[in-house]
Amino acid sequence: MAHIPIFAFSAFSGTGKTTVIEKLVVALNAKELRVAVIKHDGHRFEIDHEGKDSWRFTKAGAAISMISSAEKTAYIEQGSLRLDQLIAMVHGVDVILVEGWKNNDLPQIGIARNATGKGFTAPLEHFMAIVTDIEGIETEIPRFTLEDTKGLTEFIMSKLQSTKDFTHFGADGRAKMVDVGEKTTTCRTAVAAGRVNVSPETFALIKSGGMKKGDVLSVAQIAGVMGAKRTPDLIPMCHPILIDGIALRLSLHENAVEIEATVRCDGRTGVEMEALTAVSVAALTVYDMCKAVQKDITITDIRLIQKTGGIHGDFHRKED
Repeated sequence: MAHIPIFAFSAFSGTGKTTVIEKLVVALNAKELRVAVIKHDGHRFEIDHEGKDSWRFTKAGAAISMISSAEKTAYIEQGSLRLDQLIAMVHGVDVILVEGWKNNDLPQIGIARNATGKGFTAPLEHFMAIVTDIEGIETEIPRFTLEDTKGLTEFIMSKLQSTKDFTHFGADGRAKMVDVGEKTTTCRTAVAAGRVNVSPETFALIKSGGMKKGDVLSVAQIAGVMGAKRTPDLIPMCHPILIDGIALRLSLHENAVEIEATVRCDGRTGVEMEALTAVSVAALTVYDMCKAVQKDITITDIRLIQKTGGIHGDFHRKED
């Protein structure tokens, strides 16, 4: 199921959160977004009235009644459902607005009206933004007046765009693995590089093969290849990838070990992390092989040099 961004609105009764959400729905619809609203009602409510078919089904003992026409569909279930169960039932929309459930772990927008005398339902740092007419509030989080529907809409739109850009996080701020099932399989390559700076004495030992642990460059090369193959085990949200080839080169230059990794695959997602992991593991291995003779070795300039393939196009770093 595709992730749908969620924004919850928290306020005490009588503050006007329903009005704020109503205006926001209109504004988001004007931007051609499909919006779902889920409301928590602290009181009893009825939507199937006496004489209606749904009411007759309920009276007969139906636990769930569903009615669908050419214009709309209604789902009526006897009993309460958790918010996550309600969210799971929503589909085909761009954003979900939630009214109530102020104690749930969701991105919250706090609303407070001066006339109620009640303030906010939680400390300000709990909210991603606030909507209020109360003066004298000092905060760095975005603030909007009760009438500033345009500003609030732009804020929501920016968050929706951010969610699309940073696909490893949902609107609730939690990490998720990106679904690449619908992406096209293409040839993808990535080149990464890094450097291990050592002292002249350590450099001479590496070059002569005098390290007690063995051939530093050969061991680090094997370690880097192994690291690339184990990237999904090290980086939480990386996909397991069938790697077609890994080329790892280590060279000695001016008291440094220069490392470059090239990784290639035919797949639905890129291999940048595999190339960067190969360089990182190789560099750490150089450190491990040499730490007995030098503790202040530095690992620097681990970077992506270039990548090809994928919908975001090619990348080539401009090196000095």
